[in-house]
Amino acid sequence: MKEYRTLTADGMAEEEIKKSRFICHLKRVASEEEARDFINAIKKEHYRATHNCSAFILGENMEIKRSSDDGEPSGTAGVPMLTVLENNQLTNVAAVVTRYFGGVKLGAGGLIRAYAGAVAHAVSEIGIVEVKEQQGIAITMNYSQYQEFANWRTTHALEEYDTEFLADIRTMIFTDKKETQDIIDSLTEFYHGKIQVEKADFRIVEIPVH
Repeated sequence: MKEYRTLTADGMAEEEIKKSRFICHLKRVASEEEARDFINAIKKEHYRATHNCSAFILGENMEIKRSSDDGEPSGTAGVPMLTVLENNQLTNVAAVVTRYFGGVKLGAGGLIRAYAGAVAHAVSEIGIVEVKEQQGIAITMNYSQYQEFANWRTTHALEEYDTEFLADIRTMIFTDKKETQDIIDSLTEFYHGKIQVEKADFRIVEIPVH
């Protein structure tokens, strides 16, 4: 699979700009149908709102992009929202910004800043993850060797998973495929070749982007 970036989770954030309420809902989506269902659900929930503008991006290569101004002046809402998603390199994400008009007109520039800002604020609040496929490495060692394992892991910023304490200790780590051999070589050198190390299955991981 190709690596891509998306939201940490679904969520929302709200801002008030010149007495208008701007509520941004963000959702991870896997298809255009799911994105449109989400947009319609927000529209139904906020049917009294002045506008429910939207944008979404789909595909590991960000190949599907759609946006809607929902009655705002052309180009002042949907495209600025989409641009924020693009600038953050996000995909499989849908955004809806609901506006409750507060009586003060913002002008074209003000609307662009408000809608883009609402999405940027929500993305910042929720967070971003990088979705990638990593290679598993299965390690078998004795108990005295395991006492040193945490120090080695800390050096390489790796976590351990599925650890079993039996006659020997069996545990798993995961790393980017291109780094797998270097990690195995490091382990072998650290333990002078006296532990058992073998490649295992791949898995999908989500790594926070700071």
